[in-house]
Amino acid sequence: MTIHIGAKTGDIAETVLLPGDPMRAKWAAEKFLDAPKLVNKVRGMLGFTGTWNGHPVTIHGSGMGMPSLSIYANELIRDYGARTLVRIGSCGSMQAHVKLRDIVVAMTASSMETPSRGMFRELNFAPCADWTLLRAAVEAAEGTGTPTHVGGIYSSGTFYDERPDLNEQMTRHGVLAVEMEAAELYTVAARHGARALAILTVSDHLQTGEALNSESRERSFGDMVRIALEAALSA
Repeated sequence: MTIHIGAKTGDIAETVLLPGDPMRAKWAAEKFLDAPKLVNKVRGMLGFTGTWNGHPVTIHGSGMGMPSLSIYANELIRDYGARTLVRIGSCGSMQAHVKLRDIVVAMTASSMETPSRGMFRELNFAPCADWTLLRAAVEAAEGTGTPTHVGGIYSSGTFYDERPDLNEQMTRHGVLAVEMEAAELYTVAARHGARALAILTVSDHLQTGEALNSESRERSFGDMVRIALEAALSA
C-alpha cells in the first residue's frame, strides 16, 4: 500500500491504462477486461486489475490535471512495478482537420509547467512518447478505421483557459490538441525508465465549439481503449 493506492503487492499489473475519470476506469475494466477485480478505492480513485487476451492489465484512474497524474504515475511505477503506462482520455482539437471522435496519438507533449519542472532548472525538457508504443498504437489504430492523427499536443494546467493568443500560436505551430496530463506522464516515465503513451479521443473542438455529450463520449471511447490495449501488449 502507498499513501494514495490501497492495492496489495501483486495487485497491479505491469501494464496500466490511465483514464482521468475513476468511473471511466470502472467502465473500461468491466467492458474490456476478463474478471476485473477492484484493487484500489482510496479517495474514490478506482483501480481494477483483470486480463485482456490472457494478459494482466490494470485500469486505474489518474484524476484531473498533472499534479494528480504525477502522484499516481510515481506510485504505480516506483511502488508497484508498472512498466507500461498508457493514458486514455479526451482532448480538445486545435486543428480544423482533427474532427470530433478522431483519435490523437501524442508523439510529444508541450506544457507551460509540470510538477517535474523544478528539477530541470534552466533546461526545457521535451517530454515524448515511447517509440515502440507509439508505433504499435498507430498500427492498431489503422485496423479500427477511426481517423487517427499523430503529432504534438499541449498539456494545459488549466481547464478554463483565457489565453486565445497562446492557442493561436499553438494552432499555427501544428499542435493537434489540448489535454491536461500527458506531459507529466511522459516525464515521470522517462525518469523511472518506464514506457508511456497518450491515446486520446477528440471530445470537443476549440475552433468550431462542437462537443460530444457524455453518452457520445462513452460510445466513442471504445476504439481508444482497444488501441491502447493492443499497443501496450504487442509492443
